Amino acid sequence: MPNKRRPRQGSMAYSPRKRASRQTPKIDHWPEISEGPKVQGFAGYKAGMTHAMMVDYRKQSTTAGQEIRIPVTVVEVPPMKVAAIRLYETTRYGLKTAGEIWAASIDEMLARRLPIPKNYEQDKAWEKVKGVDIEDIRILAYTQPKMISGVPKKVPELMELRIGGGTMDKRMEYAKGILGKDITFNDFAHEGSLIDVSAVTKGKGFQGAVKRWGLKLLSHKNSKHRRMVGTLGPKRPGYVRNTAPQSGQMGYHQRTEVNKRIIKVGAKGEEINPKGGFVHYGDVRTSYVLIHGSVPGTTKRLIRLRDPIRKYGIELKEAPTLVYVSVESKQGA
Repeated sequence: MPNKRRPRQGSMAYSPRKRASRQTPKIDHWPEISEGPKVQGFAGYKAGMTHAMMVDYRKQSTTAGQEIRIPVTVVEVPPMKVAAIRLYETTRYGLKTAGEIWAASIDEMLARRLPIPKNYEQDKAWEKVKGVDIEDIRILAYTQPKMISGVPKKVPELMELRIGGGTMDKRMEYAKGILGKDITFNDFAHEGSLIDVSAVTKGKGFQGAVKRWGLKLLSHKNSKHRRMVGTLGPKRPGYVRNTAPQSGQMGYHQRTEVNKRIIKVGAKGEEINPKGGFVHYGDVRTSYVLIHGSVPGTTKRLIRLRDPIRKYGIELKEAPTLVYVSVESKQGA
């Protein structure tokens, strides 16, 4: 009889599955946009989930024009502050930092994140980048967790956000205008638009191969264990390959979900706070955004948002018609 052959069990995607090096997600790629100039990213904190009723905007759907029930994730998005402008130039090795211009006044809490010089001369920084052929303009913005009560921290997270759209001169003018000032979520996106969501997933610790890779249980007649790997590989080569499913770290990985729909952007958290507050978070006190579906990460986790890198979906000129948002208690959910 011929040997039975089948594909290996368990996806090798995102391997090696090790813990994320940082809890603030890193974004390496930014899409090119036509409108602008504007900020192409933002950040917030995950408060929890609830459900809402909205009118189905999908024309090809069997429930088009009818009220449907959808799950939504609540992300609190207090204003971010622009700390610096970072300019890039093109070299034979790719983009390279040409210089940074920091704001004159910076929140003292940012000094807990990185050392900040006391006697900083902004004019000298502009002189250093004068005459440089600028290829890309980005800003260094930081969150303000002191404004919210759901996250027990004061030290802000510092991250890089791209300025996209328009000519390079307009981008530079826009960046100079927001240097040292607050930017809101409305400067990034609006209701009905699509975004990409990046976060570090919920950590599950050290797990076995069955849970980690989705292996099939061995027969009950197996001499030792049922939740073990059937084989670690052939006799040769004389080592275990990295494709063999084994136990190890599960969760706490950076993941990105693309093309998530913004259902609503609000300024008052009282509109969507459930009775008793969100579990393990409390009440939303500042601006918030409702995202259709789930997003990676646990409650209180930092969520980074970005313009869609592979945009696919219905273009909405108007915001979705939101009928109802549940504010019932989540304590027993």
